[in-house]
Amino acid sequence: IMLKDPLFIAVIVGCAIVSLILARGISLMGRGGPEGAKKSNKMMQYRIIAQLIVVILVVVFVALRKTGG
Repeated sequence: IMLKDPLFIAVIVGCAIVSLILARGISLMGRGGPEGAKKSNKMMQYRIIAQLIVVILVVVFVALRKTGG
């Protein structure tokens, strides 16, 4: 039932995107050097933004399910 819900699918896709950004940031950090650190920091900033969006989607999803929407 939930797999047909577009909001639920958006949450799942968002979680996957956050995971990919995290993995990319960690791999860049592993390269070392000032350039790797700079790129890794930028990826982690993107991850925080993506996480915020996913958290908002989860809150909306739960709120709509609570009210029967």
